[in-house]
Amino acid sequence: MTVFEELKRRGLLAQLTDEEEIKELINAGKATFYIGFDPTADSLHVGHFMALCLMKRLQMAGNKPIALLGGGTGMIGDPSGKSDMRKMLTKETIEHNVECFKKQMSRFIDFSDGKALVVNNADWLLDLNYVDVLRDVGACFSVNKMLTFECYKQRMERGLTFLEFNYMIMQSYDFYKLYTDYGCNMQFGGDDQWANMLGGTELIRKKLGKDAYAMTITLLLNSEGKKMGKTEKGAVWLDPAKTSPYEFFQYWRNVGDADVIKCLKMLTFVPIEEIEEMEKTMEGAQFNKAKELLAYEITKLVHGEEEADKALEAAKALFSANASSANMPSTELEASELTDGGMNILDLLVRCGLTPSKSEGRRLVTQNGIAINDVKFTDPNGSVDLSNEVIIKKGKKVFHKVTLKQ
Repeated sequence: MTVFEELKRRGLLAQLTDEEEIKELINAGKATFYIGFDPTADSLHVGHFMALCLMKRLQMAGNKPIALLGGGTGMIGDPSGKSDMRKMLTKETIEHNVECFKKQMSRFIDFSDGKALVVNNADWLLDLNYVDVLRDVGACFSVNKMLTFECYKQRMERGLTFLEFNYMIMQSYDFYKLYTDYGCNMQFGGDDQWANMLGGTELIRKKLGKDAYAMTITLLLNSEGKKMGKTEKGAVWLDPAKTSPYEFFQYWRNVGDADVIKCLKMLTFVPIEEIEEMEKTMEGAQFNKAKELLAYEITKLVHGEEEADKALEAAKALFSANASSANMPSTELEASELTDGGMNILDLLVRCGLTPSKSEGRRLVTQNGIAINDVKFTDPNGSVDLSNEVIIKKGKKVFHKVTLKQ
């Protein structure tokens, strides 16, 4: 099975500028391709994960990935799929985020011996002369055509700044620059990036008379059509300091029945034939088995085998008769935080990061959603005795250990 055929069977391909050419290039290992990452935070998140997996798959087939970090475009902000203008980040914040991204990417991509590159578009975008850009690049773009693209049409009613209007031109210039400097002949990205990617292929054709190619990967949506990778606490991050390996594992362990096979296909390296066999007999307890496999495989990719083993062990222990709290998410409290050896339940839930606010905690407590050491806690004004270790259970599947610092 060729790499292109596998991408198709896994449901990863959305739109392609020239399917036959792209197929030939990546199957032969002759594609030098790039995917862009705007450093809007200090960690990659689940939304980036599929792109990183695609880069890994294609590199394994002999193709050369370029991870383009948007130190320049990040100062503008992509309007695609956004209803409001993004918050402006300082140059220092963007540079810090870029360094964090580089470190995380090395878990997925082999950067040794020139097998892959990390480049930052700040290296060329921030030094451009405005008049030169207008003459050399701006002349290649039709405003009429740009306004037909969905990413701009959605924003026209609420207001689109000239700053954001330039994003497509900047991203297109990136592709042109990577083509001329690194021989990059292909760009991959999320399906919401299609218009920006077409801009790049057109600019290369108009300026150089050469062909370059673009391919989008399917957006990761659940069965309800919503983007995956969010919880009530916010994004699911790849940085263990922001989303612990256990919480990361639990996110995937709790995906809907209708989404587990799709996620296994798109996000793991479990052989596609094995997943297709599972799909034929998927019912009842098989769903839980598939979710456990999904959670383990993705956690192993992101955090390593040791952390995946710990998360799996902790998850199994919590649902067994002899529950172990060894690898459970935990909070250690100072004695100075307590009043008469305890803490109000609502304060405790917020302190442990189990609820974003006291009002949300009150709702959970009054609706029987909280248990302390397996006993339902229903008094929102009550205090929890913390003289010994306690286990908080939120809903059916979230467990948290609280200890007192000795």
